[in-house]
Amino acid sequence: MDAAIRYSPWKARFNRVRTWLSKPQNTILLILGIILTLTTILPMVTIVKDTVTVHPGTKDARNIEDGQTLTTFNWTDMFAPKTSTAKKLADKNLWTPLLNSVLLSVFACIGAIFYGGIFAYLVTRTNLKLKKYLSAVFIFPYIMPQWTLAVIWKNLFDSNAVTGGADGLLASVFGIRMPLWWCTGLFPCAVVLAMHYASFAYILIGGIFRNMDANLEEAATILNTPRWKTFLRVTMPLVKPAILSTILLVFSSAMGSYPIPHYLKLSTLSTKYIELKVDRAGQASILAVIMMLFGFLILIINQKTTSGRKNFTTVTGKSGQSSVVDLRAGKHILAVLFAITTAFTGILPIILFAVETFLPNPGDYSFITGGISGNMTAKWWVTSENITENGMYGQKGMLYNETIWRAFGNMLLVALLCALCAGIIGTLVGYCVSKNRRSKFASYVNNMAFLPYLMPSLAVGVAFFIFGSRLGIYNTVLLLVLTGTIKYIPFASRSALNSMMQLSGEIEEAAIIQDIPWWKRMTRIIIPIQKSSIISGFLLPFMTALRELTLFMLLCSQTKIITTLLDYFDEMGLYAFSSGINLMLIIVILVLNALVNKLTGASIDSGIGGE
Repeated sequence: MDAAIRYSPWKARFNRVRTWLSKPQNTILLILGIILTLTTILPMVTIVKDTVTVHPGTKDARNIEDGQTLTTFNWTDMFAPKTSTAKKLADKNLWTPLLNSVLLSVFACIGAIFYGGIFAYLVTRTNLKLKKYLSAVFIFPYIMPQWTLAVIWKNLFDSNAVTGGADGLLASVFGIRMPLWWCTGLFPCAVVLAMHYASFAYILIGGIFRNMDANLEEAATILNTPRWKTFLRVTMPLVKPAILSTILLVFSSAMGSYPIPHYLKLSTLSTKYIELKVDRAGQASILAVIMMLFGFLILIINQKTTSGRKNFTTVTGKSGQSSVVDLRAGKHILAVLFAITTAFTGILPIILFAVETFLPNPGDYSFITGGISGNMTAKWWVTSENITENGMYGQKGMLYNETIWRAFGNMLLVALLCALCAGIIGTLVGYCVSKNRRSKFASYVNNMAFLPYLMPSLAVGVAFFIFGSRLGIYNTVLLLVLTGTIKYIPFASRSALNSMMQLSGEIEEAAIIQDIPWWKRMTRIIIPIQKSSIISGFLLPFMTALRELTLFMLLCSQTKIITTLLDYFDEMGLYAFSSGINLMLIIVILVLNALVNKLTGASIDSGIGGE
């Protein structure tokens, strides 16, 4: 009887749990699982609840009985309208933005893979000229704020006759007035997003091309396989995982993009949410739920496509470097073509934003045809008093504007705290998951850490806007840091996980035998060995948060951080100020990126073609 009590099933389970928790990585994994579940799932549940909540003072509330707090009216009005007026509103508020969002995401994927993939192939597998320069400039759009190319597109192609307002550069100098479909709508949004996200394709596909086993293609060559068939049957299957990853990342990012459709006047789920969030708050939350569902769908597809990757083995051939394709005269022609396109995406923005800040009427380039003399001004920079004349609207010049510098300081603080929190949590997630790589719970924690990255940024922002408002932390640095941390943890967790998986377990086991504490094993052994990957896990959140608008725009007042302040100045009509802030952001990000590369030797395009 005593033996049965001593070895009862409950005591055995307790001992197993205690043994499992005795390992630091398991305890940390459990804590992280609880934290990530609460901070990821609860805000999403809050959005869903918001769709059935009556919001006093909104147009939706007029159709609800007094005293009623929950309703399905928002869902039925959007998906099952009963009147012709309601059907027109449903088309305008749901179906048209949804179709535009899907088309924009699809075209952005196609353009990014086509443009970035071809460039990756040329840089890694051909004798293209100017590789180092082109590779460095090609990633500029990824480093710059997302709306940069949209603003440049407007400044180049807008004209008074077609879009209204001042003439852009082409209309002023050459008299060229592009049609409306070129200036606004789906086409320019898709082109700009494709150029912005082409860096994804270049980094992911270029890495595969660069590190591809030469045996596979050499085996095909020995067997007298034509080059085109080798490319389709051997090379493309190897690149397929990178293409799928690019599609998933670009699709999810484009689905939640706000600045580009906003500037180029395309109605999408994100822009429509901003329009509806005051008058029809419940229906706006439905749009956020739809964007979240796309995120879950992308996560499922990601799991399906990465769980069954194929391995390839050669049956003949010998090891060696991949052969370089000789482009002959094409190596110069293509280099010139890419030099022109990368100048448009990487160099021209800096020049045009700088010029904009010295124009009396920003966006109006008619001064070029009339001569520069007497047509430039430094008032947007150096005015040291609050004046209402000359279009200043009571604002001081940018060098003396306390609001700008306070917002810039807040942005740096938020980016730094996001980087520290996301970097630490992401590193711990990567470490714990690598130590429990066959555990279902570890897989769950890994998915919870990665899910926010696949969610459209605006959907995450909406979730934390509602969540933070109910907690009373709206317009605080705490809410911004919490949101940024959850969104950027995947940067650090994936970087740490990839590096930890390559680390032999014997290294830490040797330290355990010596009774070295866990914290000392981390700080003295694991972190120093994998410091480059861990550092990148801190830097990527910092650089991304520094130029973030879509994620933060709902979480604070417009003057709180520099990116929302830029949007505020645009609304005021102070385009010189918004151009100046764009210029400052681009310069700061590029300088910090160059400094990091110099100090750590890390580079986004290193190992592809930028060494």
